[in-house]
Amino acid sequence: MSHQESAPTGSLTAPSSTPTPTLTEPQKTLVDGTVREVYVPPLAPPVRSGSLGDLPFVNAQEAPGDIVLARKQPSGIWRDISAAEFAAEVRAVAKGLLASGLRPGDRLAIMARTTYEWTLVDFAAWAAGLVTVPLYPTSSAHQAQWILHDSGARACVVEGVDEARLISGLRAELPALDHLWQFNTGAVPQLVAAGRDIPDEAVDQCRAATGPYALATLIYTSGTTGRPKGCALTHANFFAEVDNAVELLHPVFKSVSEEPAATLLFLPLSHVFGRMVAVGCLRARVRLGHAPSIRTDDLLADLAGFRPTFLLAIPYVLEKVFNTGRATAEKMGRAASFDRAVRVARSYGEAVEAKEHGTGPGPGVALKGARKLYDPLVYRRIRAALGGKVRHVLCGGSPLGRRLAAFYTGAGIEIFEGYGLTETTAATTVTPPLRPRIGTVGWPLPGTAVRIADDGEILIHGDHVFSGYWDAALGAARPVTDQGWLATGDLGALDPDGYLTITGRKKEIIVTTGGKNVAPAPLEDRLRSHPLVGQCMVIGDNRPYITALITLEPDGLAHWRQMNKKPDLPPERLVRDERLLADIQRAVDDANELVSRAESIRRFAVLPVDFSEETGHLTPSLKLRRAAVARDFAKDIAALYESR
Repeated sequence: MSHQESAPTGSLTAPSSTPTPTLTEPQKTLVDGTVREVYVPPLAPPVRSGSLGDLPFVNAQEAPGDIVLARKQPSGIWRDISAAEFAAEVRAVAKGLLASGLRPGDRLAIMARTTYEWTLVDFAAWAAGLVTVPLYPTSSAHQAQWILHDSGARACVVEGVDEARLISGLRAELPALDHLWQFNTGAVPQLVAAGRDIPDEAVDQCRAATGPYALATLIYTSGTTGRPKGCALTHANFFAEVDNAVELLHPVFKSVSEEPAATLLFLPLSHVFGRMVAVGCLRARVRLGHAPSIRTDDLLADLAGFRPTFLLAIPYVLEKVFNTGRATAEKMGRAASFDRAVRVARSYGEAVEAKEHGTGPGPGVALKGARKLYDPLVYRRIRAALGGKVRHVLCGGSPLGRRLAAFYTGAGIEIFEGYGLTETTAATTVTPPLRPRIGTVGWPLPGTAVRIADDGEILIHGDHVFSGYWDAALGAARPVTDQGWLATGDLGALDPDGYLTITGRKKEIIVTTGGKNVAPAPLEDRLRSHPLVGQCMVIGDNRPYITALITLEPDGLAHWRQMNKKPDLPPERLVRDERLLADIQRAVDDANELVSRAESIRRFAVLPVDFSEETGHLTPSLKLRRAAVARDFAKDIAALYESR
């Protein structure tokens, strides 16, 4: 073993390839017969020394030949990268960062799409004792300036010329920013060349001086209600998160078949969800690839070439695959057959769930036969769209919905739904293996307690909960928890078995003039699952009834135009088309089945434009900026409350 591949004494060891751990039943606390608190004991011990910067070197020492990453070449071929190769690259880049004058504790911002270089620089920064600060590549100049200024970033690495121009234009306002590098013009080779004269021991010393409770990253919130805040996450936060997730989700990260576990990451590394999985994959030595483009054609090509065994996704992706399959079947005149296959898959998924909970016998002979019939016709095509080998999907961001979750289960893809925040280093609850409860977000992650406050707010306690929000004046995090409990701002309920259901967002609760409290999220989530609906915002605060603004999903609309022979109808006329409005009304009626009459959407407006990050109506993580939408579409909203 060369010095370059060595790990310091007492550093981390990778999780062992132990058998699937026995699920620990959650410990429940009841108040007046209702479950108000649930705790699941940890499956992994806390890490007492070392940092995330040690992971590449631990892997290189323990299993130098194991494949830990894969990188797509210009030819389209994926080249595997061993643990030893990655550790050498991380060391070389870390030396370049030190040669550039950066010192442990300094902040390094990364502004790029989901690429191999992002992960490489992330781990190199940690190996050098730095703190990384993600920036969405779509961030505006105002957003980028605030985050770079507030974090006190001394360096920034961007992907391309557009991002470089944006940051260059801000440098007069950022006196602390000493360095700006660009991936597309050779940032990595430049850093490697700069660090050639730095001894290897310099990196080892930085790693040795960085403990688990040191700051690892500042991830800024999306800023839906004000300026983004920097969530201060430590190395210990990530270890508590990923070590327990890896142990719990044994079939996903460790693979129980001969097929080695692998995933293609296409969600932003600027978001904690994608970042957590990247760290978890390196920790568990799972082959990790990156897909920078989420354009349908690009992503499908990357999935087909990489062939992952599991995916990290938001509901939109799974909805997109399903709706595309339905649209293709309709074009071929096989919509009725597709719909029958959907009903069979849902019934099969629900029967599997019932058997695993001991409340039913499982799929019967007839249901198994029907599923077998439709597998080559429908389900195999759905799996092929995800690369052909995917058997598990980790889904978060918003609820997937019972119907779609049951369909994917029946189609041969196990869905692990989860719930979490940036402040909780991603997942704080997750579907337990072999114990799904479709429509919920599962049990607390091992080592986590979930409590429901008197007003329904979800409170979280665990080692994955962040140390606080960054305070630039202090140069440190300012704690915000109450005796270790984090108030999430989300509303939820625990069922008798300890499964959590999200019911809304505390600040978004609508109170009508009739005094009815309405959570908009369930209605909006159900509406967005319709192939024609892009975005929607439910309205009704201090108003007599509930209404909604709805935008159209481009691909779904293109299919609708083709099937209804209206290819050239301009948007302003299209949103008044009776046939289209009837289709949207059916989607609204479907969503209204979730709620009472008083909570249902009475009227809606279809807008000729979409909500987007560019227009200021969505955050980089695709959350609605409700105040901006309400301001810019005030006339449309007012019209929904005018007498007919």
